[in-house]
Amino acid sequence: MNTVWRLTSRPHGPVRREDFSVSVEPLPTPGPGQVLLRNLYLIVPASMRLWMNAEDTYLPAQRLGAVMRGITVSVVEQSEDPAFPVGAYVNAMGGWQEYALAKTAHLQRITPHPDIGLASYRGVLGLQGMTAYCGLTDVCRPEPGQTLVVTAAAGSVGSLVCQIGKKLGLRVIGVAGGPAKCDWLVRACGADGAIDYKNDDVAARLDELCPDGVDMQFENVGGPVMDLIMARINRGARIALCGMVSGYQGGDNAGGHALMNLVNQRATLRGFIVSDYLHRAQEVCDRLTEWVLDGSLVYTEEFSDGLDSTPEAMNRLARGENRGTQFVRVSPV
Repeated sequence: MNTVWRLTSRPHGPVRREDFSVSVEPLPTPGPGQVLLRNLYLIVPASMRLWMNAEDTYLPAQRLGAVMRGITVSVVEQSEDPAFPVGAYVNAMGGWQEYALAKTAHLQRITPHPDIGLASYRGVLGLQGMTAYCGLTDVCRPEPGQTLVVTAAAGSVGSLVCQIGKKLGLRVIGVAGGPAKCDWLVRACGADGAIDYKNDDVAARLDELCPDGVDMQFENVGGPVMDLIMARINRGARIALCGMVSGYQGGDNAGGHALMNLVNQRATLRGFIVSDYLHRAQEVCDRLTEWVLDGSLVYTEEFSDGLDSTPEAMNRLARGENRGTQFVRVSPV
């Protein structure tokens, strides 16, 4: 039998258990070109909260009454495609459920390295790593010696951006919430400095740590801090707009009040979605795998157990209580 979670009402603010229905249903049977997957790990990205809102974004809004959308690492339990035999591991859109029926054309096969955990193929070696690598190298167009400021810098994407930036010869300043995260950014991720937006005078710290201005901004949050950074960009600056998590739960907290400085500094602000770079997935995974295996790319993963834990995992993320990538263990590996 299959435990299935469906979104039945749109959250206003934090996610509640009451926003979902949970049912136990018979297992579906795969047809030609399909497989039955057992979901092992569900990644909990900040964007999951955005999908629950009524407005379409880069994906259609989550339909009420449908299985809640979710990105998973899964294993094939039944197969009608010889290219995906029973026991194969895949990246999938398996949703908030224990089992999922999937077309193999929509799956990415995983050949796990024995020294790397399976969940990492949806995190540092998956969408989070691709977002960091492609957003920085393609959108920010880094030049050695320039200054990069990263928001949500202790998160799953931001912490990788900081480290890749250092590998590319940049001066890297991270913005994060709390002294422990800021210490970790400098000590473990190699950032040249860190700003605690919860306790520091952010404007004063930006002036102190970026005396020559900001050449690149990797923006994950939006809100007032985004404006403070944009007010300090240099001529020709590049801003990669990856997310605006401060506004995902509603309210006017998106920032953008310093946009005129884009004109003044002839700067470029470009939004991007990681799915634009799926054609580079193997290339990026190979590069990141090298760095993970040689120990030069640090990453953290936090796990909670069971689909019942997913709403609170989302809320922990929204409160900034996580470090690195948040996962839910759906079923035993």
